[in-house]
Amino acid sequence: MKEYLQFYINGEWVDPIEPRALDVENPATEEAFATISLGSAADVDKAVAAAKAAFPAFSNTSVEYRAALLDKITAGVQARMGEIAEAISDEMGAPMWLAKAAQVPAGMGHFATAAGILRNYQFEEMRGTTLLRKEPIGVCGFITPWNWPLNQIACKVAPAIAAGCTMVLKPSEISPLNALILTEIMHEAGVPAGVFNLVNGDGPGVGAVLSAHKDVDMMSFTGSTRAGILVAQAAAPTVKRVAQELGGKSPNIVLPDADLQKAVGGGVMQMMTNSGQSCNAPSRMFVPKDKNDEAMAIAKAAAEAVKVQMPREADRGAIGPISNANQYQKIQDLIQVGIDEGATLLAGGTGRPEGLNRGYFARPTVFGNVTNEMTIAREEVFGPVLVMIPYDTVEDAIEMANDTEYGLAGYVQGSPAEAAKVANRIRAGQIQINGQGPDFSAPFGGFKQSGNGREWGEHGFEEFLEVKAVMGASAA
Repeated sequence: MKEYLQFYINGEWVDPIEPRALDVENPATEEAFATISLGSAADVDKAVAAAKAAFPAFSNTSVEYRAALLDKITAGVQARMGEIAEAISDEMGAPMWLAKAAQVPAGMGHFATAAGILRNYQFEEMRGTTLLRKEPIGVCGFITPWNWPLNQIACKVAPAIAAGCTMVLKPSEISPLNALILTEIMHEAGVPAGVFNLVNGDGPGVGAVLSAHKDVDMMSFTGSTRAGILVAQAAAPTVKRVAQELGGKSPNIVLPDADLQKAVGGGVMQMMTNSGQSCNAPSRMFVPKDKNDEAMAIAKAAAEAVKVQMPREADRGAIGPISNANQYQKIQDLIQVGIDEGATLLAGGTGRPEGLNRGYFARPTVFGNVTNEMTIAREEVFGPVLVMIPYDTVEDAIEMANDTEYGLAGYVQGSPAEAAKVANRIRAGQIQINGQGPDFSAPFGGFKQSGNGREWGEHGFEEFLEVKAVMGASAA
């Protein structure tokens, strides 16, 4: 059993003020393999004080100094990629192929992207006699989830460092080990004491305290909409900025002229990646009614071809377990609700896949003949569960796609010109056409209850800046 019982505060590894241990479970085995400490309000106070003290000096460092720090962190992540991938695989169940191909590279990519943006960003602009200045917002509090852990830490930490902010991170207590390795990398890179601080803990003990703290100028949260509301409520009395990347129920509209085999088969595979544990997963597939039977047959075959395997031994394309017991049970309950509400179960269902008698492994599941009013079409399942909804006209598909409280992402398959027209009408923050991959320079975030603010790229960087107008800075 590995022990990681200290926090990183003011450039040092320190013991918790009020020691309280928590086991970290491997979801593939249901066995604890590491122990961390859970922090308290006193630990948060100590970390925030360190960040506050470090802010004046760090906020005035040069662009090149901060860009060089980001370069060193990027190199450090690359050097320890295998170790980080193993940690992510053990703590949240990502297959090793996915951890190495996407989980770790995504996090590394945000540090590299932030360095490039910083080197080319104009912090000052003259408009007539007025100078507009962009300045770092101050001390930032970060709460990150377990599903893409390093990625979601990096897309907050990287732009914050680039902007000249200081910070306190509370990673998910379900997947904390990758964050601890990143902390070692940042220390070795020479990040000044107090600029980056880490306190492990749960929502009530650390997250709520950080959100409400009077000396925190900004909270950035990624997680469920329910938890995001709690963060915003805790932050409101101190009128701090709150950026949120929350849940999703993203539509995938297969247009009548799409290559059905490619669109449906690809949509199933994208839904199942990371065991469906992605907030932007294409979980509602809309298919033309006159092609519904063919589409369901394609989806059934694609889902049944998905392998479910132990993470350390998984073949490329295979999926691993759900990351924790609570989420696994939620998925099981919602699959049963789908059956009870009369959706056609095409593949998968409740229980573990054949040959796996322990671990939080869910069966790749596809429901056909779903209506947009069914529970499985409304609620975010956050597992390998796809719902297929037939539509009469493209107008109907667009209307149903937007008939959701979420608006994080959307997907459209079909001829580029028609797909682009439909994409413009989907009320969501990021749309992918015909399987286009991610772009770290493009903003990521949602409409409606999928959050506010943006991460990634220049837009994500600007979340960490305040705008100052200095009038009369020069003669006309």
